[in-house]
Amino acid sequence: MTILVAGLVLFLGAHSVRIFADDWRTRTIARSGPGPWKGVYSLISLAGFVLIVWGYGLAREAPIVVFAPPVWARHLASLLTLPAFVLLAAAKGPANRIRAAVGHPMVAGVKLWAFAHLLANGNLADVVLFGSFLAWAIADFVAARRRDRVAGTRPAPGLIGATLAALAIGIGAWALFAFALHGPLIGVRPFG
Repeated sequence: MTILVAGLVLFLGAHSVRIFADDWRTRTIARSGPGPWKGVYSLISLAGFVLIVWGYGLAREAPIVVFAPPVWARHLASLLTLPAFVLLAAAKGPANRIRAAVGHPMVAGVKLWAFAHLLANGNLADVVLFGSFLAWAIADFVAARRRDRVAGTRPAPGLIGATLAALAIGIGAWALFAFALHGPLIGVRPFG
């Protein structure tokens, strides 16, 4: 569990700089430039991600049960990940109506993904992993919306074509991951 927690601290810590030290981040980028900032940020994030994957795998070898999720929670989690994938797809690419409505669809998608996985998984490693991501996503969403209000930022009105593309990409990515990749990569087949 120590490796998992260390990975979460590195990964989510790097992703929390704008939440807790946005002024410091701005000064550091101004002083060193965006390239070095992105390089260090990427290396820390990658190291954290590797530790999360390794630590989670180790923790799954000797699971500690916190609660036993009901069967319906697994079905609900599988369905909740569909809009999570759509939100992730809406975060990139041209302006779309989903991004205009949500404001920060990537963070909203992470919140939904983490919440869905908390419903369906009751081992300690799952609670630590998905609970950490959910807490981070809530804090990041609140901070991002606050920054938007202070700056007077409003998302561009979305184009219907870009919205349909985000929907198609999100649904396609969800289907590919749920039906083909989740089993081999994670060891759990959401749909049997």
